[in-house]
Amino acid sequence: MEFLTEFGLFIAKTVTLVVALLVIVSVVLSAAHKDKDDQGSDGELRVRKLNEKYRKLRESLQAKLRSDSERKAFEKARKKEDKAKQKAAKAKRKSGDAEEKPRPKVYVLDFDGDIKASDTDSLRRSITAVLSVAEPETDEVVIRLESGGGLVHSYGLAAAQLDRIRAKGIRLTACVDKVAASGGYMMACVADRIVASPFAILGSIGVVAQLPNFHRFLKKNDVDFEILTAGEHKRTMTVFGENTDKGRTKFLEDLEDTHVLFKEYVGERRPELDIAAVANGDIWFGRRALEVKLVDEIKTSDEYLIEACDSADVISVGFQRKRTLPEKLGLATSAALEHTVWRVLGAFRNQKIQ
Repeated sequence: MEFLTEFGLFIAKTVTLVVALLVIVSVVLSAAHKDKDDQGSDGELRVRKLNEKYRKLRESLQAKLRSDSERKAFEKARKKEDKAKQKAAKAKRKSGDAEEKPRPKVYVLDFDGDIKASDTDSLRRSITAVLSVAEPETDEVVIRLESGGGLVHSYGLAAAQLDRIRAKGIRLTACVDKVAASGGYMMACVADRIVASPFAILGSIGVVAQLPNFHRFLKKNDVDFEILTAGEHKRTMTVFGENTDKGRTKFLEDLEDTHVLFKEYVGERRPELDIAAVANGDIWFGRRALEVKLVDEIKTSDEYLIEACDSADVISVGFQRKRTLPEKLGLATSAALEHTVWRVLGAFRNQKIQ
């Protein structure tokens, strides 16, 4: 046990030294690269045609199931077919015939929400790009949405970004494979149609606030804490001061008003919902959500997009922000610390005391 204690202290000192060095390096590099965002190097738009992705998956499996002779015959037939299509298209252009109308396009966006809806900026940029090329009468936007909700103002902004799509008259579909609850459902309800997997979690149309209070602890230790405000309702609840019944009442009124706004927002976008029945904070799984009309169809996002490939060009669009070197170092440090902690805990857990 003495050896393990010394080993643990050695690891702790080593990790502390490494973290300190990385912090210093991060600060220096951050200062050196602080103007990069202004130079337009903060990220890039990534576009991928999903029709090709699904086709390659199918052909890859088909190739593995065929014998060598069958595979060669298949490749030969496909090349012949491609050449015939190219020849026909060339002849059509020479004859002056009108070209075929372009296929409709389905633009696929992704949103993976945390408590602060941090993905909103990437979503905003992706939507701006899509709206510059999408055709209202033929094209569609699909948002693959995963979020358990979070801060009201953050998810309000994320939902407002999706409202931009509706405002342009472009059809919007929300696909939920796992969860779209609270702020996540606030975003989903903007869509013309919500598609969810059988056990996806939806709903939680409610508002919650919670905070600890250390007033009695501070008072017991003779620590004074003063709050100076201008305005009767500038601070209704506090972590360190003494909370009053009047402050609690005002805070609850604000929560109720936020809930009313939430219900109105959902009700305007899904008028077929019985808001009184579903806006009580409960959650529903996919099939149950269909029964109460929180969603319109039970289907995974993969099913929906593969079916769309039959009649449209399905294109994944995403803005990926480039991480700065300090951010990469921070992520690496975090991963290293987590790995070290688990190894040390594992060593102690597996050690038997004789």
